[in-house]
Amino acid sequence: MRSYCALYVDVGYLLAAAATRVTGTSLRKGIVVSYPDLVARLIKDAEAASGLPLLRLHWYDSGNRAGGTPDSTQEAIGMLPRVKLRLGRTSPQGEQKGVDLRIGLDLAAHGRNRSVDIIYLLSGDDDLSEAVEEAQSHGMQVVLMAVPDRSGKPHAVSRHLIREADDLIVLDGAVVDDTVHVRQLQPETEVPVSAAAAAVDVPLPGPRVGVSETPAAAATAPKPAAATPPRPTPAVLAEHKGPQPPAVPAGAAPGRLVWSSASEGLGGTERPGAAPVVGQRELDLIDDVCRGVIATWSITASATDRTRLMSQKPFIPGDLDRALLLDLSARLDRYDVEDHLRFLLRDHFWEQVKKLDR
Repeated sequence: MRSYCALYVDVGYLLAAAATRVTGTSLRKGIVVSYPDLVARLIKDAEAASGLPLLRLHWYDSGNRAGGTPDSTQEAIGMLPRVKLRLGRTSPQGEQKGVDLRIGLDLAAHGRNRSVDIIYLLSGDDDLSEAVEEAQSHGMQVVLMAVPDRSGKPHAVSRHLIREADDLIVLDGAVVDDTVHVRQLQPETEVPVSAAAAAVDVPLPGPRVGVSETPAAAATAPKPAAATPPRPTPAVLAEHKGPQPPAVPAGAAPGRLVWSSASEGLGGTERPGAAPVVGQRELDLIDDVCRGVIATWSITASATDRTRLMSQKPFIPGDLDRALLLDLSARLDRYDVEDHLRFLLRDHFWEQVKKLDR
């Protein structure tokens, strides 16, 4: 019987890590990907590392259409030779559902059936650790593949997952650099909108519970083109300094920020009762993450998108919120970000958003 290797690609991890390497933030909207070239390079690397032909590449992502069905890009990827499309679904809040489960079930089933000799898993998700152990219990080798960050180190891979896998290899940075590119800033064109249409509040993905009112400014018609402020570029946004910490309460350590539980939390969620002390390093990283995500988002965001974003405050759209948390986790080198840092991250996000129209 001929020996084969297989490649499992966690697309959420791959694109977030590739976007971070190319743009500095994990927001997928900031990149353009040549998928046929990327898939071919990944297959080539798996075959070179194993010395075996590839049986199949499994492409795990969430379907971008209703009911978890693939969009046109995903359908085209599924048509590529030796690529099997394995889709979960996207919740109304924009979250992936069922993707990790599909990867875990396939790892267990393929290990049990000995379909291949070596599985390369391109992911960093700690939730897959038990599935890796299950495949190994049937005599399967499971080797992690990681996307390199700008310094060449594996980006955002759980230490627990590394410990359970048989080995970890880091992709050549050229695999990403040659196939993933920064989305270029497009000139903004204003489309005339009727007064009735301008007054419609279009909800973004995310929970609406607890929002009792919408800022009146969000319901007004767009300003005339002559009065519209110039659109900031990502480079300009990245140069802005973050908000300065408030005065340090009595008894707190110098140079540290302490916030109280009286402040309003995201989506009406109460903050922890204690008042955590946050170091200056964490504050600087939080500001850097917020500036990076907003700069990348601004590449494709129109004036209408910015108005819509502000109309949903304090709720942050799912893709932006995930990018903020992923980026902070990577910068802190922690798989889980503490709750008080999450609250602070979201507060600073809105402070940076205010600067868009300045």
